[in-house]
Amino acid sequence: MATLSVGSTGPAVQRLQRALKRGHFDPGSVDGVFGLGTEAAVIAFQKSERLLADGIAGPRTLNALALAANDSLPSVIGSVTTAIVSHMFPSTPLGNIRTNLPTVLSALATHDLVDKPIVLASLATIRAETESFLPIGEGQSRYNTSPNGHPFDLYDDRRDLGNQGRPDGYKFRGRGYVQLTGRANYQKYGRKLGVSLITNPDAAADPNHAAALLALFMADKERGIKEALLVDDFRAARRLVNGGSHGLDRFTDAYRRGQALIGTA
Repeated sequence: MATLSVGSTGPAVQRLQRALKRGHFDPGSVDGVFGLGTEAAVIAFQKSERLLADGIAGPRTLNALALAANDSLPSVIGSVTTAIVSHMFPSTPLGNIRTNLPTVLSALATHDLVDKPIVLASLATIRAETESFLPIGEGQSRYNTSPNGHPFDLYDDRRDLGNQGRPDGYKFRGRGYVQLTGRANYQKYGRKLGVSLITNPDAAADPNHAAALLALFMADKERGIKEALLVDDFRAARRLVNGGSHGLDRFTDAYRRGQALIGTA
């Protein structure tokens, strides 16, 4: 069954309306027209089932209503090309995108991050964090290094990052596409990755590991990111990954460029 939303019509909408009514989420008339009443009923059902409340009856909603055999989301991975991503990254060398994009897309697919919003958010995150589309290490700045301190001294005792004093700031500085930072994150995501990032933190910048870490990190934040993007709250979406608004302009620009270029299925 195809995704249904406001404006959809026909027997599939009637089946949706009947299923909603059976579940005590009354859409109004069972007329085969997806109007505002049906949208409201879908949102109420989605909230009840703890699904993304976007008012669109996609695979996960239809599956929860027993109207679809599985809840696999439509994938845009196949339509994400080097040419499209180069438009999302207007200042980035084309060769970097051509070399690293396949590994990133493969990692996203492996972790079932294939629908348009999360793919765009993942690529936009790369532009915000490492616009070169290379899994680089974090550079020194006034945000991580004090005027008279050693490199990354402002990270050394960051308890929110799980750091335990020098040399944790430098050792667990940002690396990779998502700029993984802090002892706690290196431990958590190293465990998920199956690599000891605590003993070998530089492994987070390996292209294959960096792509997998991006996917793992985005998967953990997927629901919140999508909820923020539903209302075009790019700042909230960015904060879920970065903890702040660093790179918000690049994140927003990349997302909007990709939104216009990448299809929905």
